[in-house]
Amino acid sequence: MNYMNLNRHPAQFSFQLDRTREFVEVFHAHQGMELLYVHEGYGTVIVEQQIIELRPGILFFFKPFQLHRIRVHDLPNKTYIRSLFVFEPAVLDASLASFPSLRAFFTKLWKGALTEQCFTKLSQEAMLQLFQVHRPILANASQEERLEEQLLFLTALLHQLKATAGPLTDLPGAPSKPSYTAERIMEWIESHYMEPFELKRLAHAIHLSPNHVSAVFKMTVGSSITEYLTARRIRQACWLLKTTDAPVQEIGQLVGLSNFSYFCQMFKKHVGLTPHQFKRSPQA
Repeated sequence: MNYMNLNRHPAQFSFQLDRTREFVEVFHAHQGMELLYVHEGYGTVIVEQQIIELRPGILFFFKPFQLHRIRVHDLPNKTYIRSLFVFEPAVLDASLASFPSLRAFFTKLWKGALTEQCFTKLSQEAMLQLFQVHRPILANASQEERLEEQLLFLTALLHQLKATAGPLTDLPGAPSKPSYTAERIMEWIESHYMEPFELKRLAHAIHLSPNHVSAVFKMTVGSSITEYLTARRIRQACWLLKTTDAPVQEIGQLVGLSNFSYFCQMFKKHVGLTPHQFKRSPQA
């Protein structure tokens, strides 16, 4: 789980970063909203029980605390270069008060339920031009000007998305048969992650054998069902720790980890902090 500290710095950007030899494939989430633009690389993105093609020219958006996984094919033989913009959405939302239609567009990205969480019809030339204009400005901005320039860049980026991407509800997507099976598994987990897990029960629900369910999920998603389930539970626990006053032990029970010591052990393994430390930390 990767939670950037957006309390001190509400926006964190990286332009055209080459991740070919440093890429790590894990389920993760961020405290803030994430925009990811692909310059080079091919693979898949798993988010909201969907499996979406990753290729150059696509921009993905992920909501705060939204679990997702990026798979990039044939590394390190082929390159993976991306730009990443993670920010606190409430800060950007406030800055868009003078632009009601753009603000409504952003609100839909932030809080709406959309068919797919990506833009596939963007002009790569226009995107590169936008980055080339703003990147040196951001690099040379003073500490006092930094956030203002970041918000101006995000506003320009949203304006370009709104102007060129078309209606958000029309985003395409037709998963293949293996992807469809994996998505059904993730949908079932979404409804049952707070309960004790039984592979036989899952397999019975989607009318497949346990061995077939495990094999298809591993092949399509790149992790075991147990790894995905654990990541989903920890992501929910993080959200509950930050947004509710529920006791830590109760939160463990709410996410399907009723053994308190095991819950604490798994949480620290994935987040790097104990649940109590995470709840108290202003930087998490």
